[in-house]
Amino acid sequence: MGVGQVVRIMKSNSGKKIREKFEWMRDIYWGTEGIWSDGYFVSTVGINKDVIQQYIEMQGKEDTGQAKLVIN
Repeated sequence: MGVGQVVRIMKSNSGKKIREKFEWMRDIYWGTEGIWSDGYFVSTVGINKDVIQQYIEMQGKEDTGQAKLVIN
């Protein structure tokens, strides 16, 4: 099984469970089954904390249309 297949399965299963547990998320992510962004990050060598942080920051900029949740 390829890495992409594993990631797709993990995102699909975890998204379903999260929507089941937190029903209010259905209102935020209406019209779509997915709560995760399309991409994922995989590396086997040469990655450090700064590279991962940069990837995360770019994902935040690219994920338009996602809800901005306020945690009290």
